[in-house]
Amino acid sequence: MKEKIKAKVMDSRKIRRAVHRMTTEIIERNRNLKNLVIVGIRTRGIYLGKKISKLIKELEKVDIPVGVLDITLYRDDFSKIEAQHMVRKTEINFSVAKKDILLVDDVLFTGRTIRAAMDSLIDLGRPKSIQLLVLIDRGHRELPIRADYVGKFLPTSKRELVQVKLKEIDNCDEVLITEPIKLK
Repeated sequence: MKEKIKAKVMDSRKIRRAVHRMTTEIIERNRNLKNLVIVGIRTRGIYLGKKISKLIKELEKVDIPVGVLDITLYRDDFSKIEAQHMVRKTEINFSVAKKDILLVDDVLFTGRTIRAAMDSLIDLGRPKSIQLLVLIDRGHRELPIRADYVGKFLPTSKRELVQVKLKEIDNCDEVLITEPIKLK
């Protein structure tokens, strides 16, 4: 299915500013940065998490480890057969027990991905706290989940799609609103 671009809502400059603002908020809220770890949800959450870790290092001279979380087996919308072909590796090389975890994703929509991510993290150990950072919050929640740090609130219709593109994967940094086009 093809998609029609309706709007470009963020470019690389706006994404960079949002990440910098959220990083400053993280530093202000987390007095003990040495207890903070970042866990990025595959795929784009990883790269957003790495950008934040790098910025904290530049601003505060503290190394924040970044882990990679694959939530495929924890999703409530995939059958076991489908999941076998989509499962990728969770790469968390640190203990999550008693840590302040910054969970990072690109888009917050229904809340189901975040619920799955929290289930997965808790299976790895009991964190002291879990904070959520998303680049885009587009509304339409089905679960009572809200982000602690939001790059941009972007009200959308359920028909619209939000595409976050990051240069590490897509060769550019931008956020687009698109709409499916029915092919004849």
